[in-house]
Amino acid sequence: MTERYVMALDQGTTSSRAILFGHDGRAAGIAQHEFTQHYPHPGWVEHDGDEIWQSQRDVACKVLAETGTGADQIAAIGITNQRETTLIWDRRTGRPIRRAIVWQDHRTADRCDELKAREGRIEQVRERTGLIIDAYFSATKISWLLDHVEGARARAEAGELAFGTVDSWLVWNLTGGRCHVTDVTNASRTMLFNIHTLAWDEELLALFGVPPELLPEVRSSSEMYAETDPSLFGRPIPIAGIAGDQQAAAFGQRCTRPGMVKNTYGTGCFMLMHTGDKPITSHNNLLTTIACQRGERVEYALEGSIFIAGAVVKWLRDKWGIIDSSPAIEELAASVAGNEGVYLVPAFTGLGAPHWDAHASGMITGLSLGSTTGHIARAALEGIAYQVMDVLEAMKADSGIEIRELRVDGGASANDLLMQFQADIMRAPVVRPEQLETTALGAAYLAGLAVGFWQNQAEIDRQWQVERRFEVEMPVEQAEALRHGWQRALHATRAASNF
Repeated sequence: MTERYVMALDQGTTSSRAILFGHDGRAAGIAQHEFTQHYPHPGWVEHDGDEIWQSQRDVACKVLAETGTGADQIAAIGITNQRETTLIWDRRTGRPIRRAIVWQDHRTADRCDELKAREGRIEQVRERTGLIIDAYFSATKISWLLDHVEGARARAEAGELAFGTVDSWLVWNLTGGRCHVTDVTNASRTMLFNIHTLAWDEELLALFGVPPELLPEVRSSSEMYAETDPSLFGRPIPIAGIAGDQQAAAFGQRCTRPGMVKNTYGTGCFMLMHTGDKPITSHNNLLTTIACQRGERVEYALEGSIFIAGAVVKWLRDKWGIIDSSPAIEELAASVAGNEGVYLVPAFTGLGAPHWDAHASGMITGLSLGSTTGHIARAALEGIAYQVMDVLEAMKADSGIEIRELRVDGGASANDLLMQFQADIMRAPVVRPEQLETTALGAAYLAGLAVGFWQNQAEIDRQWQVERRFEVEMPVEQAEALRHGWQRALHATRAASNF
């Protein structure tokens, strides 16, 4: 019998990947391609939409070719993507009107400050979307593009242009421009979508100056949306799953019951706590978001978004040259016994949850003549863990739930030193699964469930297996001292942003 697979298209911030998953949930083939990061001005981050599509198409074809898999062996395609990144394209030509504005970009921070200063606007946005007003989300990015590309606003109002987060852009291209859709998880990150009514909010569209003619149709996370254009893979393949990368990772980690928490260590860090079928309003600067929708059932989560995590390791590699490869940071950090008072706050694109300071910039504190590259490397890794700790504390306060364990995934979760320090500093076990490709796996599960490749969630629950569990080892007094030092470094960073 010919083996069948689900293909996950994992379109991330720095690379596009395609992964084939068999019925056992294991990866049978992976192809990956990095693409260009554009930094035209300080605080600006852009991607070329055409390059995103070309790289994603190429890795999909490559993984089929390298594994000798035919399109007839692919039961479905699931898509997971960098979320708030914003594209607008011409509906007739399919070409972007300008480079995409990436989720990390904070060119619209001043515009967000203006909106926050208006009476009642913070509450209006939070109540309807679960989000805070911030440049991170898509709404002000859309408005900026319409106002800075000649004629774009008039063309948008005339229905000539389309907006989408990256999932919508990929589906548009996969279907030859026949399908303009998104799912609820991606829509919930735009600052335009009402997470209670599950519809675009007319008052928020007016507030942010976004014409409704731009918007995609919003669908569930697991259903048959369309089939790929036959010219791409030789025959049509069903597209049946869509979820933003963090929601997909939570689904892949099987965090599907209230109180379960996962953290993904990628370019940034993103922690989600499943809260059930009712949204919980955060009082500690977290986000309320949609975790998933299958059929009529909508599930919610609390989320803490950290802008810089693995990106700080890339920064040390590419800008400082103190490591030759990202994995080498673990050995360098382990060359010193402790941080010796050195802290690195990686606020290179501002601070995310729970601080939300778009004007903050990165800082290293505590340097002395005895400081080495080992101390800086260690401070970089520890800075990731401290940020995760801050989010977890806010999550516990909002939910009233004591966290039993933190399930982890993403590239940096393979770093044992970081994972042990994470458990020690947040005082809770860290659990790393055998399958670290949980973001792509979540998208595959959503697509596979929609077409009957997997029968139900109980079947896929049995596939999740622990690779290693990191228990708390550090004495509480030492952890408290380190946490105090982090708070001082954080305070210095935020104070400096006001100069």
